Amino acid sequence: MLDAGCDGVTLFGTTGEGPAFTLSERTAFLEAALESGIAADRLIVTITALALGDVIALGRHAAALGVKRQMLMPAFYFNQPSDNGVVGMVSAAVQGIADPQLQLLLYHFPAMSTYAFSHAAIARLLALHPQQVIGVKDSGGDLSHALALVKAFPTLSILVGTEPHVAQVMCAGGAGSINGLSNIAPALMRRIVDKPHSVSASDDANMAGLLALLSVRPGMPFVSVYKTMLAEQNGDDFWCNVRLPLCPLDNTEAQAVRQGYRALGNFD
Repeated sequence: MLDAGCDGVTLFGTTGEGPAFTLSERTAFLEAALESGIAADRLIVTITALALGDVIALGRHAAALGVKRQMLMPAFYFNQPSDNGVVGMVSAAVQGIADPQLQLLLYHFPAMSTYAFSHAAIARLLALHPQQVIGVKDSGGDLSHALALVKAFPTLSILVGTEPHVAQVMCAGGAGSINGLSNIAPALMRRIVDKPHSVSASDDANMAGLLALLSVRPGMPFVSVYKTMLAEQNGDDFWCNVRLPLCPLDNTEAQAVRQGYRALGNFD
């Protein structure tokens, strides 16, 4: 992904099955990534976890290794927590990590966390931690919401996770994108981010075609679809492995995804 043009990689995000990994696995993998030669400033570490203490432990570990860019989704096991609770949790995490150089992205993904960051909550966190809260990753899938964030918070980096919205939001002042499709087509997404005002018809069509594979059969988990595409792309079915409670696609689903992927041809 880095060789194909990505500015960086976000470890343990939703597509990367982050919450399914233990703390020891996550810290060990981050250490291995850095030891492999990936620069700390090219990594964002997702520190989402069920317990606040685990969030802080992950954040401290990453910060101590020089990985200052971190992303945090509110805990997702209590449905629809209040703004007060989420602001308190995020603020406690920042204070617990206790690194003045921390650069925290708020992860807005209400379909996953059941919580939608309100403008009021973001403004409170920005007032509490103006040096540490640096942006929002918006995976809500609502273009009007992303555009409203850009308008309301011009000092924050608004990074869109919904690929078809990336160009429009960047043209309005958005900072870029953290998205799942970059796992599959990093060069394509690089072109869109580089020239959001002039996305080619072929790139737009290829992006739409790849995203359509996520729903070529009803009810497929998107992580398993992306991994099936990676398996087809790399000729290595090891990519199809996922962590419970996720399951690999069944044979009919996998065949549909693979056939659709092959039909798209070379999209880089």
